[in-house]
Amino acid sequence: MCGRVAQFGTFREIVELLRWPGPAEERQQADARYNIPPSTLVKLLHAEGDTLIQDLVRWGWRPHWATDNRLPSNARVEKVAHSSYWRAIWPHRAVAPIEGWFEWVKDQDDPKKKLPFFIRRADGLPCLAAAIGQFPTGDQEQREHDGCAIITDEAAGGLVDVHDRRPVILPAELVAEWLDPATRTERAEQLLLQQSEPPETFEWYRVSTEVNSSAHKGAQLITSIER
Repeated sequence: MCGRVAQFGTFREIVELLRWPGPAEERQQADARYNIPPSTLVKLLHAEGDTLIQDLVRWGWRPHWATDNRLPSNARVEKVAHSSYWRAIWPHRAVAPIEGWFEWVKDQDDPKKKLPFFIRRADGLPCLAAAIGQFPTGDQEQREHDGCAIITDEAAGGLVDVHDRRPVILPAELVAEWLDPATRTERAEQLLLQQSEPPETFEWYRVSTEVNSSAHKGAQLITSIER
């Protein structure tokens, strides 16, 4: 988790959901996308002072000193606040507003096959996925080492049947505190570990295997199909 996400909501909808108390700037816009893989650009929210900013940032990051070619797209909540790997970007908190994410489950009739499922909030609201990253501020342009990672936790409840990990989804009322640079490290970690949305917040259903290819990008990818 999580290997593909969908982002098709508008910035205005997100700002209204968050009831953001200050100004908001959609610095970079993006069309609706239903099959976003790692290493490509995702919409990312972060705070500059009291302004909520939306940028497009590469989904994946590694520290400059890493010697391998991996570009991790997810950071484990159990380690992210204390790991030397993520130390440089842990203070740079963000949110990836996603409408849902995809996971693959072994076909009971043919274990060699995996069937895709789409997971979303049961109430239809966007999922506010906690993230950290290195991203432009002010008038900066995108830089070579910019990127972000979505924070994940162990799955619980029925979600375990789909995958053993899931993104940490924050309640809308806690996002401002998460994004605030003044929020102490201990409190930020508490938000992730103790106050994320519970498993019963979500629903999931099987979707077309078209999503297996990132070449397919349409809204039909999140339509439920008969089992």
